[in-house]
Amino acid sequence: MLPRAPGMSVHYTLNLRVFWPLVTGLCTALVCLYHVLRGSGGARAEPPDGADGGFPLLKVAVLLLLGYILLRCRHAVRQRFLPGSPRLGGHSSFSPRRFPEPSLDILLESYYEHEVRLSPHVLGHSKAHVSRIVGELVRAGRARGSPGPVPGGALALAFRGDFIQVGSAYEQHKIRRPDGFDVLVPLRLPPLVALEPRSLGAEPALAPAFRGCFVCALKAPPGASGGHWLRDCKPFADGFCVDVRGRRHLSATLVLRWFQAHLQRSLATVRYSLEGRCRVSLTPGGLEQPPTLHILPCCTDYGCCRLSMAVRLIPAVHLGDSVFLVAPPPPPSPVGPLSELPGGLRTDALWGVNTARQEQKLLSWLQERAPPGACYLKCLQLLKALRDLGARGLDPTTAAQWGRLLSSYVLKTVLLAVLLREGAPAQGWDEAHLGERLEELVQFLRDCLLRRRMLFHCVLGPGGAAAEVGPLPKVLREAAPVDLLAAFDRQARELAAARLLSTWRSLPQLLRAYGGPRYLARCPPPRNQHTQGFPEDEP
Repeated sequence: MLPRAPGMSVHYTLNLRVFWPLVTGLCTALVCLYHVLRGSGGARAEPPDGADGGFPLLKVAVLLLLGYILLRCRHAVRQRFLPGSPRLGGHSSFSPRRFPEPSLDILLESYYEHEVRLSPHVLGHSKAHVSRIVGELVRAGRARGSPGPVPGGALALAFRGDFIQVGSAYEQHKIRRPDGFDVLVPLRLPPLVALEPRSLGAEPALAPAFRGCFVCALKAPPGASGGHWLRDCKPFADGFCVDVRGRRHLSATLVLRWFQAHLQRSLATVRYSLEGRCRVSLTPGGLEQPPTLHILPCCTDYGCCRLSMAVRLIPAVHLGDSVFLVAPPPPPSPVGPLSELPGGLRTDALWGVNTARQEQKLLSWLQERAPPGACYLKCLQLLKALRDLGARGLDPTTAAQWGRLLSSYVLKTVLLAVLLREGAPAQGWDEAHLGERLEELVQFLRDCLLRRRMLFHCVLGPGGAAAEVGPLPKVLREAAPVDLLAAFDRQARELAAARLLSTWRSLPQLLRAYGGPRYLARCPPPRNQHTQGFPEDEP
């Protein structure tokens, strides 16, 4: 797990709406406890008339309650006569034009604190809870062996016994709620089975959505004879492989089907031991998506962070140097049937590649060279929030397309591309230049959508950051560069760029309308041509 980045500064503020009711309730509990203890001492003589029998806790509680009421009334009066309040109408002496509007940096900081930033305490508890639950499930899966299409033994597919936490929650740039996590579950292949992965980036007739995928042919391990090996590994090949161009290839669909069934059996083993802490259930992801483990708080769980969490459990096959093959995500655009794939390729034989460990190393490398107080991770979080603001008011189909085009992985790649272009975060990435750096990221993303029309993977291919992340398997170093935007047509990219630019231009109005304390809302929500499609009510 990476340490907290310097850009992720933590600020705690006193919430008076919670503090005063909490103090009042505590004093009331002390008064009740005092009267209970006083009543239990029945053998004690009654005090003379007019004498006080103890410390006047009831009076203190009443005074605190009155103080809370006075503060609330004072706050209401200030809100009523706040400059620019609509209650004052158009009186010239209270015109909001006489008061300067908050700057973009102030609005961004306020929106970040109230709507974007995660509590480190809650996030830490959530990650620890997920780690304990997934750890028990994976250990149970490893102990159960491998029932399924291949019986247990030398040719059994099994859990390796560990798991790898990936995603924004473990790279310190997750936003809003710590309720979604991604976990890789490495699988152990039989000793008689070796893989020969191959990138599809050089296939000219292949749809752009699949050029970042890999296929894995089976081959004999070193020292094995060909004839005997084909006969010995036939049960495994029949259970987990498909034919592609005359060779047996490991099928992501068949492995995923086995993985979901094995998880269900493992969950039945540990469900009873988890009843006192939480309730767990597993939702299958079908044939193209990994399953999701739902962790619900138990009624007897008195922890401070009672959140319902969803954990995607992704089966992974280790290639070497902490690089894994995973089941690929669904293509962003509709594709034809299996027969339309060129050269006898099959979609159930395609795998995606996961380089989360290399990306974490790259972020750590940048963090070591960044000046104190660098805000590049904070800019990434605000860029995600900007994307979410831009999705408001869109119909479900358009919103889904917007989310896929500006996915969190694409936005993280934009940040890494800008930082690597500069060599390391310079002095301009401090908190004082937050708005300028965010504008630089938005401009770079817009250029990638319109002018460059490409955004290459930060690790794969000859142009990747291999020197900063350490060694990579040969098949990845020699793979063709992967364009993350190649699957989207020109019209989709142009619409996304226009939406992104209009959202950025109206960002101050959007921040006042949808986030932060009310004293920043000194102008109405945007209603001009740059904000068509945005709802006027608050979320």
